[in-house]
Amino acid sequence: MKYIEYLFFRCLHVLVSIIPFRLLYVMSDVCAVIMQYLIRYRTNTVSDNLKNAFPKKSPDEIKIITRQFYKHLCDITLESIKGYSLSTKQILKRYQFLNPDIANQYYEKGQDIIIALSHYCNWEWGARVAGSIYRHKLVSLYKPMSNRYIDKYIRKQRMKRSMELVSIYDPKYFFRSKKNKPKAYFFISDQSPGSAKKAIWVRFLNQDTACLRGIEDYAKLFNLPVIYMDIQRDRRGHYTLEMQELCVNPAKTLPGEITENYMRKLEAVIIEKPEDWLWSHRRWKLKKQ
Repeated sequence: MKYIEYLFFRCLHVLVSIIPFRLLYVMSDVCAVIMQYLIRYRTNTVSDNLKNAFPKKSPDEIKIITRQFYKHLCDITLESIKGYSLSTKQILKRYQFLNPDIANQYYEKGQDIIIALSHYCNWEWGARVAGSIYRHKLVSLYKPMSNRYIDKYIRKQRMKRSMELVSIYDPKYFFRSKKNKPKAYFFISDQSPGSAKKAIWVRFLNQDTACLRGIEDYAKLFNLPVIYMDIQRDRRGHYTLEMQELCVNPAKTLPGEITENYMRKLEAVIIEKPEDWLWSHRRWKLKKQ
């Protein structure tokens, strides 16, 4: 069964790689209708998440955001798959890095950094071309996929572009390992952690929210500056990426302060344009005791 899923994925990859973007988005529109109304992919989760996050919005407003979300979900899924067949030059025509010097200034000092991302807009294209923009050695913390065939293929594609992948289950040795040049560690940290007891709790989108500890723990342990990566969609298939310093000296921060700053930044971005976040995640499955 796993191998059949892999074969379907590869066939989809071939199809998406050869069709032009204009046709890709026609395909995405059709997929969005199928996902929302026929397959009903996590529709209850999306609806509950939006209602709880925006209790003051009317049912009609929630329906509009929901419809826009499924369109966005299909866009980024097909864009991510097509990205494996695009050159760096082709992606950079659609993906503009506004201020890479925010990160590169730390490279000049010989300093490692943490780059905090979220599941907002198209984060995959940024990861594919970041090696041509940033001077650090790039390391991405990732969660291995359940399908080992697809996981192996995607890892291979990502690592072609100078991005080293490290499992979230054992990253410590990478932080302590010898390095030939400074590293930038990419963390996507807007997921639900595995344990409520180990989580850092933050009030986020009107709900008590369990947050992953990775950014805060490693930033404070090794005193690594934290930079938030804000990705915005200018228009369909075109994005801008702006870096913002969240914390320059983590060793001097209070417990939970870095996580709070990260979640406040993400919250402001989501409130401004909610349809571009990944509402199908079971973000609030853990409850505060």
